[in-house]
Amino acid sequence: MTAGLVQLTVGDDPRANLPATTALIREAAGRGATLILTPEATNILSPDRAHQARMLMRQDDDPTLAALRALAAELGIWLQIGSLALATGDEDGRFANRGFLIAPDGAIAARYDKLHMFDVALDHGQTFRESAAYRPGDRAVLARAGMVPLGLSICYDLRFPALYRRLAQAGARVLTVPSAFHPQTGAAHWEVLLRARAIETGCFVLAAAQCGTHPAPHSPDRPPRRSHGHSLAVDPWGRVLADGGSAPGVVIVSLDLSAVDEARSRIPSLTHDRPFRGPETDDRPRDIS
Repeated sequence: MTAGLVQLTVGDDPRANLPATTALIREAAGRGATLILTPEATNILSPDRAHQARMLMRQDDDPTLAALRALAAELGIWLQIGSLALATGDEDGRFANRGFLIAPDGAIAARYDKLHMFDVALDHGQTFRESAAYRPGDRAVLARAGMVPLGLSICYDLRFPALYRRLAQAGARVLTVPSAFHPQTGAAHWEVLLRARAIETGCFVLAAAQCGTHPAPHSPDRPPRRSHGHSLAVDPWGRVLADGGSAPGVVIVSLDLSAVDEARSRIPSLTHDRPFRGPETDDRPRDIS
């Protein structure tokens, strides 16, 4: 299988973002990719939640989703849209951060709502409360791109290895981790976490990423968002096969899926789970003598 990872720097206007996205998908298909992956937030990244609320559409009305479904059908490719920010109609006004697998006929083959919300406090007073704007999903999703089982995830999910172990034990051979990783955490953790998830599961890991400074002309009074970039493809032994660097573009990588079986036969840890007890969850002292 030949995969293409599309690296983007989207701004706060979905209509303005779409031409660059479609151009890079076409480039990847032209270079032989039959599975093409885009990053988290393919349609919009904005520092302004009120602006997002004005711009976002529900799934059935979203123009980015409609355009990319048509493009997948035109090119005859499997297209994994890392995620789209979508309106939901929920009473609390929260959005969905939803990924899609699009089949070569343009049909939606699978969808996944991001499970884990990026609620963190970084250096210099930077705080993020993704859960204030986005509702979390509640189920893991194993999809198929033809004969290839894909385990779907999004960005901050990367820090929860139990999700990937469950996906691998359910049959995933490729894990997808579309992201808009923060530059600080990206520089420290991005590559090592992706390699760890590949090693733990014996899967290929494909991680299409946002990069650079995201234009926000509709919110000039807000500090712009930035993303780490470095879309990565990692093999089941934890080796980095390709790195997208720090600029928008396409990474093409060939996947020999027999490497999954080879890695798992050498270290069959997915079959070695054992039940165990503890630890205790209260604060009472315990006699461990």
